[in-house]
Amino acid sequence: MSTPWHDTRLLNSVANALFAAALAALLGSALWWLSQRPMFAIQHIRVDAAAGHTLRYLHEPVLRAVVGDRVGGNFFVIDLQEVRAAFEAVPWVRRATVRRVWPDSLHVTLEEHRAFAIWNREALVNTHGESFAANLDEAEEERALPHFSGPVGTEKLVMERWLELIEALKPLGLAPAELELSPREAWTARLSDGSRLLLGRDQGVSVRERLALWAEVYPKVAGRINQRIQTIDLRYPNGFALRPVAFGGDAIREPQAAGGSRRP
Repeated sequence: MSTPWHDTRLLNSVANALFAAALAALLGSALWWLSQRPMFAIQHIRVDAAAGHTLRYLHEPVLRAVVGDRVGGNFFVIDLQEVRAAFEAVPWVRRATVRRVWPDSLHVTLEEHRAFAIWNREALVNTHGESFAANLDEAEEERALPHFSGPVGTEKLVMERWLELIEALKPLGLAPAELELSPREAWTARLSDGSRLLLGRDQGVSVRERLALWAEVYPKVAGRINQRIQTIDLRYPNGFALRPVAFGGDAIREPQAAGGSRRP
């Protein structure tokens, strides 16, 4: 009866496995030693704008100062996700992409927020309908931004309604300046001429339908009014009410031909 020590094939297999393990350990140690050499320490960070974008508010020296302490390690061990998160925590950065460049560099591609409106008087909304924190004065360097307000998470909804308002008001020569969505989902706008537009909620006759009806009738009504309008109330199923500035009595009501004005 043969023993394992007399089995040549088995002994060769064991020897080969031990040799392979020793070689792997040796190579691993060599690679670890090589990876710790100063020549592979991250020395350069190149920052570029994403394709189709420019960087207006983000400047490389500022970025380096903000994220420099969080970019550690070398080419082999640096955590790219941590670096990406560090850049995306910088004001005005919407999205960052980070990749290694042999042997000691990182290439960072940044997409900058584009401010569309001021949100709840303390933040901004970008062109994707996302809120973000940044310097409001910087955002308004070139032009005054409209003001949006609403519950958390409704930024995109408010922006979409804003775009609808712009189209609806164009034939009247007006534009919105502020738009508010209340916690009860009621809409209120302030127009470029200073008047308030009470839009109400999307129930029964939708806000879009009430806007279209008002835009059709209002030019005929406005010509008969010699006072500046303070409030335009569209919260009626078949008409609207107008309140002139410093009007002492009841609001002027202009029902549609179908019947009198009634509150929903």
